[in-house]
Amino acid sequence: MEKSVLFEQMPVPQAAGRLMIPTVLSSLVMVIYSMADTYFVGRLNNPIENSAVTLAAPVLLAFNAVNNLFGVGSSSMMSRALGEKDFDKVRKSSAFGFYCALFCGIAMSLLCTAFFRPLLFLLGAEEATLASTAAYMRWTVLFGAAPSILNVVMAYMVRSEGAALHASIGTMSGCVLNMILDPVFIMPWGLDMGASGAGCATFVSNCVACLYFLALLYVKRKSTYVSVRPKDFRLQREIVSGVCGVGIPASIQNLLNVTGMTILNNFAAAYGPDAVAAIGIVQKIYMVPMQVAMGSSQGVMPLVGYSYSAKNYKRMKETVFFIAKVMVPIMVVSSIFCYFRSEWLVSLFMRKEEIVSYGGGFLRADSLAMTFLAIDFLAVGVFQAIGMGKKSLVFAVLRKIVFEIPALIVLNKLFGVYGIAYAAFVAEFMLAICAVWMLRRIFKGLEGG
Repeated sequence: MEKSVLFEQMPVPQAAGRLMIPTVLSSLVMVIYSMADTYFVGRLNNPIENSAVTLAAPVLLAFNAVNNLFGVGSSSMMSRALGEKDFDKVRKSSAFGFYCALFCGIAMSLLCTAFFRPLLFLLGAEEATLASTAAYMRWTVLFGAAPSILNVVMAYMVRSEGAALHASIGTMSGCVLNMILDPVFIMPWGLDMGASGAGCATFVSNCVACLYFLALLYVKRKSTYVSVRPKDFRLQREIVSGVCGVGIPASIQNLLNVTGMTILNNFAAAYGPDAVAAIGIVQKIYMVPMQVAMGSSQGVMPLVGYSYSAKNYKRMKETVFFIAKVMVPIMVVSSIFCYFRSEWLVSLFMRKEEIVSYGGGFLRADSLAMTFLAIDFLAVGVFQAIGMGKKSLVFAVLRKIVFEIPALIVLNKLFGVYGIAYAAFVAEFMLAICAVWMLRRIFKGLEGG
């Protein structure tokens, strides 16, 4: 009954707020959490310990590909099945997502264990950094792959039923615990474990988050359709194609984002370490509005998917337009603030004059992209919610392969170091035009559009 009220009867602004606000808050907490390991290890003033966190980052980013595959894929399938009142499909979709994520987590741990030393050298570890990198990865990857993946996937599945608050509590509990444990495990006044302590804190916090979700599903077992029971796991064609049809494009999108970031860093490296450091700082600042935009679009996915499958197209369109009306002004304000306070924001992270100068220019360029970013994320969220995985894949390819990377090359040749900073603005602006056009086509194709 509660689910029906939320998805069918509650006014759209209220329903969207209940889904969106907890998701945005948990996204912002995750931004802070993502900086915790680097911050506290950096307090040791030991470049060897600090390098361990940096060198392990690509492997941890690979977890996001699995998170998107089975988190986004299964939650989209579940929301659409709820709209169709096909509760058996909801249970089977959630069980499929859960056990596939568990299998992938264990498989990644075993593969990394089997090829641990070659993997360390592949990541760039040298004799000086080998021990600290191995110690950090032993906790985060060898032991921690499965809980790291599962807690994110279960948050997606719980949110698909409309329980956004519980999903955010589970996610934030792990993040907050990690930030509390980090200094205790890392610093000399605590357990003095260095980078290994950062990995251990991450492992423990991810396990706690998983336990929260498992306990939640047990307590709500009579009122939830999210299932982790082995008997509900089925390799049915409809389930596999429905989950993977949305999940695989979402996973590829994540890998393309990592690729784009790597290419940007390589371009910046040609201008020296100060430019690279400035790019890194600006990316951290940019993550805040980016996560707000992403959290809002991901938060309302269940409502959009449910309304679409229930053929309540009016409510679906009202939800999309409401989010656009809320997020565009917020991003405009964020853009103006970041543009005029760019040097000050960069100086909060580092006060070196050259870095502040580079960073100010880079952040002004990125601030121009923020408003268009919100539109682009909203479009991708709609595509994922209604099962149009191919369109979200097209968007990912357009953003990185068609628009951003060519813009990097051209602007770098024309304007040098500051030119590369405007590649994101070019990509998001062009993508926003495509987003509006594609959304209008979808809405016109719906009954009563």
